[in-house]
Amino acid sequence: MNDDLLTDRLRLTRAVPSDLDEVFAIQSDPRVWTHYPSLRHTDPAQTVEMMERWGRSWTEAGLGSWVARLRDTGAVVGNGGCTLLGGEVWNIGYRISAEHHGRGLATELARAGVARAREIAPERPVIAYLVEHNSASARVAEKLGLELVHRAPDAGNPDPSVIRLVYADRPLTSAQLGAALQ
Repeated sequence: MNDDLLTDRLRLTRAVPSDLDEVFAIQSDPRVWTHYPSLRHTDPAQTVEMMERWGRSWTEAGLGSWVARLRDTGAVVGNGGCTLLGGEVWNIGYRISAEHHGRGLATELARAGVARAREIAPERPVIAYLVEHNSASARVAEKLGLELVHRAPDAGNPDPSVIRLVYADRPLTSAQLGAALQ
């Protein structure tokens, strides 16, 4: 199976080292981290680590995050896909550049990730792991048909008032929920 994928508007490809600058530009933009500013990348080394995690997911699970480019221009507009957490669940995640928010690209990217995860290992649940005040991500999870299965304080968050939500495509076992909350 080819790792790359075309959607209506996006070309999704595995990250390569030459993608670093464009991915870092998105990951370091405070406008895309308004819901969790402490996770914003401030050093390209953080983005390199993230891209290496994607690569490990591709190697270990046959799926990971892609770099998302507009099909018509080739411009990098984000990243995302499904990565395996704890060997138990597919975690759908994405980050779209601030200039492209509100155009449905996150949903398009997320749908592609979920479809591929279900091709590779349909027995694994698909989850979305997000903070409660990120209502845009909650809407994407709901568009994917995921339902809220967990709501609790976000352990380890520098802001103790933040609530963590887990959406899933089915009920989760305690081991699956534990993998989601690692």
